[in-house]
Amino acid sequence: MNRVRSAFNGMIKSERYSRFTLQPAEDGERHIEVKLSDEASEMEDPSGGSPTFRPAPPRRNQNTVCYLALGTLLIFVIGYLLGYLSHRETHVQQVRCGTETETEVTPTAAAAAAAAPVAPVPDAQMDWEDITQLLAQKLTSQAFDKTLRDFDLPRRSAGSAEDNQLASHIFDQFKEVKMDPWTDIHYVQLQTPNSTSPNRVKFGSDVFEPAGYLAYSEPGRVQGKLVYGNYGRQEDLDVLQRKNIELRKCVLLLRAGHISFAEQVANAAAKGAVAVLIYPDTSDYVADTALYGHVHLGSGDPYTPGFPSFNHTQFPPTESSGLPKIPAQTITANMALALLQKIGGPEPDASSGFKGGLASVSYRLGGSEDITVEVNNVLVNKEIHNVFGVIKGFTDPDRYVVLGAQRDTWETGYAKATVGTSILMELAKAVHEMVEKDGFRPRRSLVFASWSAGEYGSVGATEWLEGYMSSIDKRVISYISLDGAVMGRGNFMASASPLLYSLLESTMKGVKSPLGSGTVYDMGGKSNWEARTLRPMSTDDPAYPFLAFSGIPSISFHFISPNTESYTYYGTNLDTMDHLDYQTNHHTVDMAAVAAQFAGQMALRLVHDHLLRLDVSRYSGVITNAVVRVYGHINKQLQDGKLKGVNPNWLNRARGSFNRAAGSINTDILNTDVNDKEACRILNDRIMSVEHALLSPYVSPVETPFRHLLLGRGAHTLASIAETTDMEQLRTELALATWNLQGCANAMVGNIWDIDEQI
Repeated sequence: MNRVRSAFNGMIKSERYSRFTLQPAEDGERHIEVKLSDEASEMEDPSGGSPTFRPAPPRRNQNTVCYLALGTLLIFVIGYLLGYLSHRETHVQQVRCGTETETEVTPTAAAAAAAAPVAPVPDAQMDWEDITQLLAQKLTSQAFDKTLRDFDLPRRSAGSAEDNQLASHIFDQFKEVKMDPWTDIHYVQLQTPNSTSPNRVKFGSDVFEPAGYLAYSEPGRVQGKLVYGNYGRQEDLDVLQRKNIELRKCVLLLRAGHISFAEQVANAAAKGAVAVLIYPDTSDYVADTALYGHVHLGSGDPYTPGFPSFNHTQFPPTESSGLPKIPAQTITANMALALLQKIGGPEPDASSGFKGGLASVSYRLGGSEDITVEVNNVLVNKEIHNVFGVIKGFTDPDRYVVLGAQRDTWETGYAKATVGTSILMELAKAVHEMVEKDGFRPRRSLVFASWSAGEYGSVGATEWLEGYMSSIDKRVISYISLDGAVMGRGNFMASASPLLYSLLESTMKGVKSPLGSGTVYDMGGKSNWEARTLRPMSTDDPAYPFLAFSGIPSISFHFISPNTESYTYYGTNLDTMDHLDYQTNHHTVDMAAVAAQFAGQMALRLVHDHLLRLDVSRYSGVITNAVVRVYGHINKQLQDGKLKGVNPNWLNRARGSFNRAAGSINTDILNTDVNDKEACRILNDRIMSVEHALLSPYVSPVETPFRHLLLGRGAHTLASIAETTDMEQLRTELALATWNLQGCANAMVGNIWDIDEQI
């Protein structure tokens, strides 16, 4: 082949051709291209004329044509042979693929092969049953046995050296599994006891210095008549007033339970009390112990309400409207016993439910003996660190589910913080391994968050929400709280947004019962699952700020002991591994694994499916019930002549618009091709708009942080409208609530030309 190529090249190089080509002349004759000799480019005329081009002799012309024909033929043959050999080599390589025969590899190809991932190509459509089996295989009791011990650390108050060391440890673990960790730092004001001037309670000759305390109490020293007020609920205080017990300027003694410390203090202050004492009654708590908590009727740093406590932000001094204006302090059950033995006053009615479990006392109502309460808590500035890790989605990485757990504790905080943090870390490791080794490809992202200052009212989590309020609500699909996930064994309860009810039910049916047979759905019987499982979300629930402040569908769930709804050591210095083991019948490790599987299945369902598992129709019943109560209240005021010119049908029509919009979404879900990524994303955005659109745009997050129309707190809520006696306020709030609900319906429709204007 080389000889042929050389001969051909030699032939071509032996002659040079001019730029003239063979072409017809004007007279019809054809002129051929002429060549120039190697020796000269010009020839002189024999007669001495000027140089001119001369036609080549006929014999040379025939040789040229032959050479050209031969060259063309050679080129054709060479091209054919090269194509054949090239095709044959490719064919041979394909046949020999997978054998041990070595093939020659270019340096470029070798570098590309070295850089390519060695993992097998995953199946993007992994079956849901395979996913749940993989998750169960990785979340084992053996894994939790070690993790729970690693995170069972001594006291780690928010912002302390111990808290920061644990944050660094979590950051390093996220980094080990390549979850691109980052931190979110805030500078907050926390309230702690005064180390040189302890809090005191003086009653006659008795002087107590309790170890526990309530953060964000109003400091000061006050005196008043001691009154026993049961749990401090509105109905309890109404009982006292019917008994003609003066509540103004009294000190209310309350037992912990049923409502939060903050709500107890707020109710007492509304009745004119000057201080509150709270104790753990033996009917609700099994041991005499110090209580810890906070009394901020809100969440986050109460000295930066509605905005983040970043170090570089400068805001004028302000305080949350949820801060109490009276001192509040916890005492032990033995201290309360000493007070109740001397309180005096009338005895409560047997039907009132005021009698607790303390022996040798009749729980008299008091109102005759003075008591002095002194609270000397001080504010301290603390730097707190939230720690995050992420497993990014492969289709919509900018949409994510957040799983979070509180890291800090007052004392040991085993059930409150250790178990939740352990579940968070094991879930992160398990899902990461499913992605790296098992071919799982979540469509959306999973964010794992370790919060600080949770004991002070979800301070770390709320500051994060405030810091990124403008984008979080549009990107976070749901929040799953892991705090207090294991409090016992034998029963199950949850608090959630109605959007998550259907997913909650299906997950209960998909997770095996920790009792050995059936599923979580079967625990506690097979009666109405909503009645036995669902509880209203309280203001001190770690998931509450996500739901009522930021409009993110949220859930918290708890495995508990039969016939109970709480863990008696929660918020005390007795919240230890031994006590939780006793509550779980020494199955804490197994319960942690089940709780992790439950949270994991909910989260993975939300990031795996084409269409979000958020059921908008479940809000219809909640809205209807709320509207019915408002309807009845307004009609009564109209009949009594206290209200004129107000038509509750406006609100009812907005309810109808919501129901039609929800039906439209459900219809579109049935008619959507799940393989159409753009169609799925548009529909998912409509679904995600529901919760956030239920936040009232007419109230300030500074004054009224929990803006949710149905699940929030404040005069704007439908629950408040159904009870208000201020007719002018009723008129205004009814109009705003109507447009709030109608606006939510409009957001659900999506296209502006499809909006229902029947209101």
